[in-house]
Amino acid sequence: MYPKSIQKLIDLFSKFPTIGPRTATRFVFYLKNADKKEVKELLTAIINLKKNIKICSFCFNTFEPAQISSKIEAGKGEGNLCSICSDSRRDKNLLCIVEKETDLISLEKTRKYKGLYFILGGTVSKLKKEDIDKLRTKELLERIKNPEKFGILNLKIDEAILAINPTTEGEATILYLERILKPLTCGEQSRTIKTTRLGRGLPLGAELEYADEETLGSALEGRK
Repeated sequence: MYPKSIQKLIDLFSKFPTIGPRTATRFVFYLKNADKKEVKELLTAIINLKKNIKICSFCFNTFEPAQISSKIEAGKGEGNLCSICSDSRRDKNLLCIVEKETDLISLEKTRKYKGLYFILGGTVSKLKKEDIDKLRTKELLERIKNPEKFGILNLKIDEAILAINPTTEGEATILYLERILKPLTCGEQSRTIKTTRLGRGLPLGAELEYADEETLGSALEGRK
């Protein structure tokens, strides 16, 4: 029904999360009617996204090197750490494991957590090998055992906070993480790592990304 150039862009927009063909079509016709300056700004922003954004060598958070302070902690990963991991003021006894970047940002906005993070990259609906392989569990264990290799010095994790969305998939993921983290130890004295979950305040089936800061803050303080 549409010219090939329009249909191609509709198909591309339809691949975006939560974007269906109707919304994608609206995007395309908005761009068709937009002036050249606006379209050029969009194209430049997309190019800069791929050109300037890096992935943190420790937590997998995205960051732009130019925006990070020059006061980066010395280590093998210097220059490859995000602003959180490169901040020497962060508590290196705490590691908060989240599903995605937006969850990390939501927790940071509460200003009640001062530890480090690790982005797991998803959840599992069933504990099948193919589902588990999609998670960064191997990377998580590597960073706990050998943090210096990824740019973090003096990491001595006492507590791993499993800040996963309280959904059916999230619960299955938490149970799996508890199982693989239980035998781990950290530090010279080989201390056992305590695992905790976010406390009450988050309704069942909710997602961290959409929770308000006060609710998230209460969940952090009431973790157990």
